[in-house]
Amino acid sequence: MLPAPLRMRRSEQFARTIRTGGRAGRDTLVVHCAVGAEHDGTQVGFVVAKTVGGAVVRNVVRRRLRGVVLEQRAALPEHADVVVRALPASADATYTRLADDFRSALATAHRRGRERAHPGTAVLP
Repeated sequence: MLPAPLRMRRSEQFARTIRTGGRAGRDTLVVHCAVGAEHDGTQVGFVVAKTVGGAVVRNVVRRRLRGVVLEQRAALPEHADVVVRALPASADATYTRLADDFRSALATAHRRGRERAHPGTAVLP
């Protein structure tokens, strides 16, 4: 389980992150990252729809994604909201594949989120 300060809970926060943040997709997941959150630290939420599989499969995918986020906690951007949406391919993906896709997508989504938050400025990687 994610520590309480790291968990995103409110549907408005999910919607705002998806609507205003940068997005990056990979084969197994899509990551949305909104920079400049009003709260301290980073909060992460997960969306694992029925298209991924049955309840057991969805829970396995959600647990793996939580583990990936905890493992890569140091790489999470400060003062940002992150939503991880699992795609159907995540049901058959290994933990390593999910971790690689998350790492790659997070970096891209964070860069795009900064560009959206500060339009017209050059943002270095």
